[in-house]
Amino acid sequence: MKQSPDPEFQHSLANIAIFSGLPAGALEAIHQQCSWRRYKSGESILAYLDQSDDVRFVAEGEVCVTIYSASGKAVSFRNLGQGSIFGEYAAIDGAPRSASVEARSACLVASMTAPTFRKLLKTESVVAQALIGDLVRNIRSLTKRVYEFSTLAVNNRIHGELLRLANLFPREGSSSHIVPAPTHSEIASRVSTHREAVTRELNRLSRIGIIERQDRGLIIRDLDRLAAMLHEVTGE
Repeated sequence: MKQSPDPEFQHSLANIAIFSGLPAGALEAIHQQCSWRRYKSGESILAYLDQSDDVRFVAEGEVCVTIYSASGKAVSFRNLGQGSIFGEYAAIDGAPRSASVEARSACLVASMTAPTFRKLLKTESVVAQALIGDLVRNIRSLTKRVYEFSTLAVNNRIHGELLRLANLFPREGSSSHIVPAPTHSEIASRVSTHREAVTRELNRLSRIGIIERQDRGLIIRDLDRLAAMLHEVTGE
């Protein structure tokens, strides 16, 4: 259900990456066509194979994109933070949802109907171009992960995931501080292994001084050394 204009929500729309090239008037028009909802950490937002087709925008917080197997094993694809879009695949092709999405933290999420979103792509070329760029980045990322699953040992896949996470945060010299730190189960689900394997490798990386746990975060002390370890087996 659409809500009356709210300065807080209007400001939040400016944080959505694919809307960054739009003037204030266009953002106001988009705001009028969105509904808004807050989610608690762990709350389900979209279900795998659901038939809904609206598009969602993460105005605040972080969500996790996951598929659960019949036995309940989680396969996590990625986390999406403030400014991200999800649900666009179903809005474009009309097929069921390709994954589940749940709140990883408290979230503020905007929702737009599929017909409205498709019309927006036709009328605002800057949004369409931004979405195309986003889709291409997703394809490149998933292609690389399929390659890693097929060719790399578990410990190397863990190295790659740590480097990906580190790239989401500012680099300080040769280090990066990941906050909040991913759980061992979360890393395991992203690299197709089990929690115990992640625990063993993180403990080893800690012993040789590459990573360090600190409060709620994970510090990568030597990004260059971690990247070199991965380079040894990939040649990239």
